[in-house]
Amino acid sequence: MAEDCCSFNKDSLIIKAPKKSPLALRMVVLAAVMICAVYIFSVCLKLIGNHRVPRIIQIELAEQPCHNPGIPQAEIPYVHYPEPTTYSREECACTPVRYFAILSMQRSGSGWFETLLNSHINISSNGEIFSAKERRSNISAIIKTLNKVYNLDWYTSASKNECTAAIGFKWMLNQGLVTYHEEIVDYFKMRGVSAIFLFRRNLLRQMVSVLANNYDRNTKQLNGTHKAHVHSRDEAYVLARYKPTINATSLIPDLRNTRESTTKTLKYFKSTRHIVLYYEDLIQNHTPCFLQKMVDVLDFLRVPRRKLVSRHVKIHTRPLSEQVQNWNDVYHALEGTRYENFLTADYKIFS
Repeated sequence: MAEDCCSFNKDSLIIKAPKKSPLALRMVVLAAVMICAVYIFSVCLKLIGNHRVPRIIQIELAEQPCHNPGIPQAEIPYVHYPEPTTYSREECACTPVRYFAILSMQRSGSGWFETLLNSHINISSNGEIFSAKERRSNISAIIKTLNKVYNLDWYTSASKNECTAAIGFKWMLNQGLVTYHEEIVDYFKMRGVSAIFLFRRNLLRQMVSVLANNYDRNTKQLNGTHKAHVHSRDEAYVLARYKPTINATSLIPDLRNTRESTTKTLKYFKSTRHIVLYYEDLIQNHTPCFLQKMVDVLDFLRVPRRKLVSRHVKIHTRPLSEQVQNWNDVYHALEGTRYENFLTADYKIFS
């Protein structure tokens, strides 16, 4: 009986095999292949997780020879190693670079301040790059320009190229800085850009300088050429002869607006790494070797202390009473107001 059963089963298999066995076998084989594939794939993932990732990290670290373990953790976001597309930094490739921007207003001493910075062998400040309207037409244009500057691909006569250790430029408040302040603050914080604020305490002197500069822009007193900054006493004397007339009626509102602009800007950028400077403090605190406040700036930028020089010659050196056409009107407009100290607050001009 057992043999009959066995014989029957075998015959049954033999009879049914041509119809059902190949399909069932194929399904079994396919399932086995899929299970093996999943198993192999899982094993590979474990191998990658255990071995390949450290290897990749090691390769990335090996490709960063500029890593400096001596840099404090808090300073790392402000240390960069740009790779310019237009040239090679060569032996200075591992010189860390700091990003900065001088945020100021017209006729606040920023031109003179920038020449001092550029006299340092390791600092490159590239002027008012956003004076061109197309570069500040929208935030995309601004970001594109900033990226080019901080990648050391922005070339001016101030560029130190290979051995630059601090790269920046001047940015006036009315050149898109306030308009797009939220996006710019985010960019500064993300890219590790330090802000150097430079303002004037005596806003009346600033106003005189602005009016005189506008006048020369139209009249071109120096042989038909407009010069915002001069390098000789003779040129300074020519430009200083002009005595502007100040609108005494709108004087206080104008001074208030200027002060509010600086206050707003400081508030907008308070979350960034920054330093606040005033022109009067810069020119008053000096020794034969150093402008004391400039030492603070060099320390802020983490560059070596050096003697800084400038060829700029100050234009307006006389007391304000001798530089304003309608001085009596100005005096009476400010007398007894919060701006009265502008009338007498002056500083010693050094040579």
